[in-house]
This record gives sequence, structure tokens and C-alpha cells, in this order.
Amino acid sequence: MFDSEFDLIARYFSHLGASRSDVLLGVGDDCALLRPPPGMDLALSTDTLVAGQHFFADVDPEALGHKCLAVNLSDLAAMGARPAWASLALTLPEVDHAWLAGFAQGLGQLAEQAGIALVGGDTTRGALSIGIQVQGLLPAGQGLRRSGAQAGDLICVSGSLGEAALALRQLQQGLEPEPGMRQRLERPRPRLRLGQRLLGLAHACIDISDGLLADLGHICSASGLAAEIQLADLPCAPQLKTDGDWCLPLSGGDDYELCFTLAADQAERLPRLAAELGLPLSIIGRMRAGQGIDCRLADGSLYRPSQRGFDHFHDSS
Repeated sequence: MFDSEFDLIARYFSHLGASRSDVLLGVGDDCALLRPPPGMDLALSTDTLVAGQHFFADVDPEALGHKCLAVNLSDLAAMGARPAWASLALTLPEVDHAWLAGFAQGLGQLAEQAGIALVGGDTTRGALSIGIQVQGLLPAGQGLRRSGAQAGDLICVSGSLGEAALALRQLQQGLEPEPGMRQRLERPRPRLRLGQRLLGLAHACIDISDGLLADLGHICSASGLAAEIQLADLPCAPQLKTDGDWCLPLSGGDDYELCFTLAADQAERLPRLAAELGLPLSIIGRMRAGQGIDCRLADGSLYRPSQRGFDHFHDSS
């Protein structure tokens, strides 16, 4: 039986995600009609994932459906926004119903968990790629930004770093990663609750997608400050600390944790917040006047990383 673009949308995506009263008209018309609540700002972000660039072509489609939404939700988390709506632009080389069913299931399960509704998008034919735009809501004027860090702020990160990058390295070498590390790569958990709890507490925030050094560097540039981090305080798996090579936790990327700064006198709130969320929160350094990022070893000496993080165009040249 012939499957049109509209058949595929109706079968797999027309009722995906949470049911929301602020969606006046969702999938199936020329535009979605949405009604933001009064007194709320709208946060919007878009990410595109391309086969062979962001994921292996033979990746489990359910895991891919999860991840392509998760990386977008991580951007909302970094702003402290509560997810509301999403649109999907899906480019497929061919119609594969088993693949589409798995992809829709992974996407839909995370959408339900996050309370986000799929309200529109596009389906077309071509090389496999997935583009998602997400919109979130937050109290007017309270969104977390990269530009708010202050000299003397503590630099903090959630979770652990480098495990997804290690899993990717092992897969590229033909090895099978530990299940937990592969989970970090293929099914990242956007830190939405943490981002919302950081409103009014953190001075600046960013999600770690391209590596800690690259993303903390964005906070430094936007805030006009430098950073100093203590490598011994980085939260990462023991096997990432054994050979003195800090490349993966510093620059590996794909962590989707939050890096944020807050005033030093707020440090006592972190253990309580970590316990409440069931999520480790670590202090790894301080912001200071100047430019750049210094990485200090346990003996106080300076560590010079071999790379700063992922860049689509620099790394492809």
C-alpha cells in the first residue's frame, strides 16, 4: 500500500506527546495554534541530528527518537523553562514502518514524561535527518542566561562527565561499552527539574553538549570573565581519571548535564537540592576576572588540554 506523507503523519505522529489545554490546534493543519499563559516568556530552541554526523545509521530507532527530543529539552533546561510544545521535521530515505514505530515510541515516551505536545512539523524524503524545535514557558524576565556570571561565582555541574564520549569512542573502535555508559550516549536525561529549580538561584547556566570547556567558555565570553576549574573535582567515572588524560570529561561532549554559576554564599544549598532531585551536583571551580579557562591539577600546576570541544565546521575541515 502506498504511504503518503500525510498517511505517515497520521499514523505515527498526529497524537504524539502530552495532551495540553494550551494547544488550540495541533498536528494536521497549516499551522499549530497555541496560547501561552499570561505573564510567561516563551523559550524556543532548535536542533538538527544527521545520520553519520550525530548518530550511527544503524542506531536503535527508539533510542534515536528519545535522544533527538532529549537534546532539545536540555536547551530548555539550561534556561529554566518548562517544556510546552514541539515540532518535528523528519527526512527519511524510505518508508520503514518498523523503524518509524520505534522512533515514534522513543520520541513519544519522553514527550509524555516531559509534558510536551507535538504540535506540527514536516515529513519529506532524503538523507536521514531529524530536526526538532521545542518551545517552553517560564516566568517573565526570569530566564537563565549565559551572560549573568559574576566574579567569585562558584562553577557547578550536574551528574557526571565524559561517559557518553567514552561510549562513543568504544563504539567507533568496534567495542561494546558498558550498558550504563551506552545509555548515557543514546538516552541522555535532560535536567529539566534542576533547570527550573535554578531560577532565582543561579547567575548563569548552559547545557554541556559540546564539552565542558567549550560550553563553559560560552559563559565566560558572554559574561566577560575567566574561569578556573579544579580537575580533581570533576565528577566522572574512575576509568576516566586513571591515565591523566582529561580529554573526555573536558571536551568529549554529549553529556547534556547543566553547568551553572552561583554566588559562593549559596553553596550550602547545593547538597539539599542534590538530595531533593536525586542528582549529584558538584562544585568544580570559580569565575574570576580575565579571559579564558585555566585547568588546575591536584598539585596546583596548569593542565593544557589538547582540544577544547566539538565544532561542526572546524572539526570537518
